[in-house]
Amino acid sequence: MTKILDLQFLRTSHSIASFLVEDTDGYTLVESGPYSTHKTLLEALDELAVDPSDIHTLLLTHIHFDHAGAAWWWAERGTQVYVHPRGLRHMISPERLYESARQIYGDRMEELWGEMRPIAEDRITAVADQEQLTIGGREWIAHHTPGHASHHIAWQLGSEVFTGDVGGCRIGSGPVVPPLPPPDIDRDAWAQSLARLSELGASAFYLTHFGRVTDVDHHLEELAQRLTDYFAWIEPYYRDGSKAAMVEPLFKRYVTGELRELGVGEEDLQSYLAANPPYMSVVGMLRALRKADEA
Repeated sequence: MTKILDLQFLRTSHSIASFLVEDTDGYTLVESGPYSTHKTLLEALDELAVDPSDIHTLLLTHIHFDHAGAAWWWAERGTQVYVHPRGLRHMISPERLYESARQIYGDRMEELWGEMRPIAEDRITAVADQEQLTIGGREWIAHHTPGHASHHIAWQLGSEVFTGDVGGCRIGSGPVVPPLPPPDIDRDAWAQSLARLSELGASAFYLTHFGRVTDVDHHLEELAQRLTDYFAWIEPYYRDGSKAAMVEPLFKRYVTGELRELGVGEEDLQSYLAANPPYMSVVGMLRALRKADEA
């Protein structure tokens, strides 16, 4: 059975999850979350009477801080970490990744993400597309699923899939929305990844933002449509040369207005905004459109 661990990011519930999967050797953890929430993760494990030493494997969907920021802590204690090949070097030498993020988040780096340290090469392994791993008597399959990030993996365990961010952000019974941060959003690749997820015939998705969903076909259709809608909304601003700072408040109004119209209450709305900040999506989409024009 999979346990969903709420990391209480920015003191909001249902914004970032880690997933604990028991097996014959102990436990596999999917997503470490950021180091800023690490204490909360350890407290959640303690409530389940799970000692960190029992977690032998950490599977990362991608290397963004909200998913992989605390991976180093687990590696230092002997946990084996698995990651996309494109993310491997950044986890071994995270200095460039961290400084790039600092340029975006500035003084909020510590509050948002916390510390990040290098992972020793023998404690982290790159995984090929459709590679199968036998871990603790369970069979995991890695599906390379770019679009949100070029270094993205959706992890399949039987008929269930841990979708990371390529499967969208969905709080409670609310709508699914695409997280679109820089630097390598690719809507065409994302559409292909959604087709890949659809072909798996999954019975359920585990979303890092947030939880388990079982209406898989509807979920994917809605996500694909909203991805199209978001780009259609922002493209006129890109074409007339609008700067991100001018567009950000308009996009936030658009997103929050739609979520409220679809019945999202204020508490869940704050979880959506913590998990998927609209200003980051503006930057990511504008950069994606510029890269597509330059290609």
